[in-house]
Amino acid sequence: MNSLGNKILSMNMVKVGMILIVLFVPDALADCPDEADLFITAPKKLEALSGSCLKIPCSFRLKDEQKFKSTRKIVGVWIKKDSRIVIYPNNVIYNSSGAVNIYPMSITGNLSQRDCTTLFSNLTTTYTDTYFFRVESEPFKATAHCDPLQITVRDISFQTTDSPWRPNITIPGDLKEKESVTITCSALTPCPHSPPQLTWNLQQDSHNKIEQNTDGSSTTKIQQNITLSDTHDGKKISCSARYPVNQGNDTKTAETEETLSVSYAPKDTSASISPSALVSAGSWVKLTCSSRAKPPVSNFTWFKKSRDGAVKVSEGEIYSFSVTDGGVYYCVATNDLGNQTSGEINVTVGVPGKQNNHSTLVLLLGGISGIILLICLIIFLWWLKSTRQTQQQTWIQRHEEQVGEGSANNTEKEEENIHYGEISFSKLAFEASSDSVQDRGQQQDTVYAQVKVNKTENSLTQRAHGQEELYAEVKKK
Repeated sequence: MNSLGNKILSMNMVKVGMILIVLFVPDALADCPDEADLFITAPKKLEALSGSCLKIPCSFRLKDEQKFKSTRKIVGVWIKKDSRIVIYPNNVIYNSSGAVNIYPMSITGNLSQRDCTTLFSNLTTTYTDTYFFRVESEPFKATAHCDPLQITVRDISFQTTDSPWRPNITIPGDLKEKESVTITCSALTPCPHSPPQLTWNLQQDSHNKIEQNTDGSSTTKIQQNITLSDTHDGKKISCSARYPVNQGNDTKTAETEETLSVSYAPKDTSASISPSALVSAGSWVKLTCSSRAKPPVSNFTWFKKSRDGAVKVSEGEIYSFSVTDGGVYYCVATNDLGNQTSGEINVTVGVPGKQNNHSTLVLLLGGISGIILLICLIIFLWWLKSTRQTQQQTWIQRHEEQVGEGSANNTEKEEENIHYGEISFSKLAFEASSDSVQDRGQQQDTVYAQVKVNKTENSLTQRAHGQEELYAEVKKK
């Protein structure tokens, strides 16, 4: 009896366990019963922008093709939240027959060819939800319970800080100088009817093209081919995507930036000497080789020219040695991508003290040259000053001469204006007077007169005086 009771108890526990498993089965399994007759191929998750549209790439297949007749009328239905429309009939938001059109949706695909592609227009954040597709073609009716579609609408209104998706810049992994590479900037395009406009700093007015992905979604791309050089290393590439919203009346922009890392052989390789190229025998000099490269220079090699060709004398960035004789030196910088040779340095060995004498001579010649230039400058200034004084004196002399000539001309004009005249006085009519009798026996009197005439140029002043002056002298003959 005990064993029989244990068996019964065990069977009851198994039944309870099975019931619990059914009750707590995951939603995905609960929504995907074995008897599901419809399946769709579509992205599991899609994102869109508020004020824009969303293309839902979709195709469907049936578990039993015998149940479906493509020649019959086919109706596509979209359901939100819960696919059990028998329990939740109000979850139907769109019916291609026109019976229900709560959401602004339209099936653009050909249902008879199993194409359920749908365009979701004028999106708002309230449309963020889970959606299911259903096919009705009497007597066949089925819902794709196993293929829920999650749609998320981003709120990018001007009152929020949300922004569209940042574009993606694709750069090949290993960049080396002299190689030609293609750099791509791409952006999600949930609404191909109103795609984003891509721009970047690699090229103005780049051609935007829309490509369809394997899952049916769309992407907008721009590409640029460039031949790399060391100047591209560290260059920042920025790309922006400008999305039109609200039927193109507004735009929302997102931007991304990437930095190029280009490997190149040594550049700008140069050699320098310290203290100078002219040294005395026995003194120490230091030669330094510098270069820029990526990856960094792995080896510096020093060479000295000879009649038999270049001879390797040292390795390393710095080469120090005691000078015994002169020579021409140069260095070679090397990394994994190549090498570059520096310019030559001519090391000259001079007599001790000769260098100082040479410097002194140079300074002396420079001082003498400066003094000569100063003297020349003083002479030039003196000559310039003398020339100006001579010109001034000449001008004054000419002016005085002109004034003198003017005075002389005025005197001559005045002399020319003097007139002499002879005046004869007639005999007096009164013969009765005694004085008249005496005068008759005398000769006629002669009168000379000097008349001073005013000059025309001083007429205004002279007219103020009114009258001319008259001087007369009378002589009796």
